[in-house]
Amino acid sequence: MTATVPGRTDSLVDVAGLRVGHHHELDEDATLGSGAATGCTVVLAPHGVTGAVDVRGGGPGTRETDLLDPSHSVRKVHAILLTGGSAYGLGAADGVMRWLEERGHGIPMGAPDQVVPIVPGAVIYDLPVGDWGRRPTAEFGYRAADSASSQLRSGSVGAGVGARAGALKGGIGTASVVIEDGPARGVTVAALMVANPTGSVFDPSTGLPWGVGDAKASSFGLRRPERGELAAANELAAKSTVLNTTIGVIATDAPLNKSSCRRVAVAGHDGLAHAIRPAHTPLDGDTIFALATGTRDIEAPAGVPDAFAPDLPVLTAVTTAASSVVERAIVDAILSATSVAGIPSYRDLFPSAFEPDRS
Repeated sequence: MTATVPGRTDSLVDVAGLRVGHHHELDEDATLGSGAATGCTVVLAPHGVTGAVDVRGGGPGTRETDLLDPSHSVRKVHAILLTGGSAYGLGAADGVMRWLEERGHGIPMGAPDQVVPIVPGAVIYDLPVGDWGRRPTAEFGYRAADSASSQLRSGSVGAGVGARAGALKGGIGTASVVIEDGPARGVTVAALMVANPTGSVFDPSTGLPWGVGDAKASSFGLRRPERGELAAANELAAKSTVLNTTIGVIATDAPLNKSSCRRVAVAGHDGLAHAIRPAHTPLDGDTIFALATGTRDIEAPAGVPDAFAPDLPVLTAVTTAASSVVERAIVDAILSATSVAGIPSYRDLFPSAFEPDRS
């Protein structure tokens, strides 16, 4: 079993070279169907990193995902957009491209000022939360890119503002680990996830998030909530729509190619399925991007058969870690979320889960 420890900030920006920015509009009096409650989040890699994607949901809303196929020619991406607004929200990528172009970041196409930034993206369906007509635009994307930094907030921010996780408030969460042993020693693996599923994010028999359980509750500072809180939570009405989606980004500083990045994205969906039940439904758009900055040098492991890629032992360690950080990032999204438009947060429903164990 690969040994890991949490990264320095336990977030996506622990992968050197990446920055994250949020932009959202949220009216204090937003309700279901009224007021602004939406936003977007941008993962910036302006100098270009290797990217891939794996789409498991049956109703995805995506942009520029075909070019991430390992058999296709474009090898680098310059940003990833995660956004609310359903298909309308994909327009926010235009603003991210404008921000990158103004700074000369993109694929060089001739003259020094002629570049084409590559900005894949994915959306969540949050239109019923707040005013249907208020959704992310190109200006949202530009402002999110412009605000990108190494300081990362979780919860009801950016693309997580209008997210709803089953009967609870969803949000955006993050996690990271550093691999401690084996050929991938010193490699960082991190995730940033927007949790907006139709499925449940907590065990109805215990009240603990699916990605926590009794065995790991103490490491999250949690304990089983009181029975009365659990009964009230189980009586909440489910989401009134089946159009949902959990989207996100896994990143590593390991030097992986597009094919290996694809395997990382695939593995990330295991973590998604651990934290959300059910996942990957026909009308979810569950999508995970994977990025590899290649900033950490790794010596090629000896003894790898010629029939396999030389980075196979490293890839095995990274994919194992990828599942774990996605699961923890989704838990972070749920625990960090605050109520929006009257949708209760996990903390609202289960305050006793955060109290010291009095037994």
